[in-house]
Amino acid sequence: MDLTRALGWLPPAQFVMSPRAKPAALMNWHTPRYIAALQRIEASQSATTQDRALHDIGSVTNPVFPEIFSRPATAAGGSILAGELLRDGGVIYNPAGGTHHGMPDRANGFCYLNDPVLAMLSLRHQGVRRIAYVDIDAHHPDGVEAGFGGDPDCLMISVHEARLWPRTGGIENDAGGNAFNLPVPRGFNDSEMACVRDTLILPRVAAFRPDAIVLLCGADGLEEDPLSHMALSNNAQLDVLRGLTGMAPRLLVLGGGGYNPWSVGRLWTQVWGALNGLDAPDVLPEAAETVLRCLRFDGNRRGKNPPEHWFTTLKDAPREGVVRDEVKAGVRALCDRGLP
Repeated sequence: MDLTRALGWLPPAQFVMSPRAKPAALMNWHTPRYIAALQRIEASQSATTQDRALHDIGSVTNPVFPEIFSRPATAAGGSILAGELLRDGGVIYNPAGGTHHGMPDRANGFCYLNDPVLAMLSLRHQGVRRIAYVDIDAHHPDGVEAGFGGDPDCLMISVHEARLWPRTGGIENDAGGNAFNLPVPRGFNDSEMACVRDTLILPRVAAFRPDAIVLLCGADGLEEDPLSHMALSNNAQLDVLRGLTGMAPRLLVLGGGGYNPWSVGRLWTQVWGALNGLDAPDVLPEAAETVLRCLRFDGNRRGKNPPEHWFTTLKDAPREGVVRDEVKAGVRALCDRGLP
């Protein structure tokens, strides 16, 4: 948001503060005992052995931190509010959302709540029935599948790195008939994403004729992310967004994963620009460059030696390449399956 404001792209009239979701709203999907545990652990800053056993709180991937309830509840509040505001149509961007691993009674993969599921339930509460959920985060959205697997009024498409945690979302997994999972190989490039976009994602969504699209635009599939092994530029993610824009009367864009602060900021700022018909300048103005130069990523080799273009531009150079047979075969297999 700082970078977006530095570009003059975020006038006050387009900004809505996310409310913190109340426990009752979170219990539309999460269990009462889990929500109570998160609130208690935030107050005490301590998880018990039972909390770890029941909810996996206090583990390496779900650590206790000062706002363990408040922060995810605020992100979820934004997604729930988005469902309400989209009742009559429109476009909303909640970059703090996208915690797609959270389970009803368990934290999972740094996701303490599942705001995409809560957003989709909020849309349903407003009378929106047919929802297309498209996830281009590097990790498979196991929590969203748990929430909407088998729902004939929900189309789920996920493009994620094969054999990457949580190691779910195999191509054979249709989650009860409505999921199209495409695990892709390491080094997945812009040309391959374009093939998947034009052959699988856009035709499937068009044929489904959704009332709403929820796009989770994770930045962890970008080449410079430390947790995945994909090789995308941010152009590939933006082209998926542009292709989906206008295909339904309602569009909700969520953030998701991303573990390099420069690649996250540069992509997600351009997401907002794309939604507003704004193109990033070739060279950033001083105020925007200052925001990027203030970031730190000390625990990573690239973070200690960031290239100059991470400070001065938003657009990546294209990362095109061969569309491998493995990708083509996966797309063909999914295109041969029927819609829910």
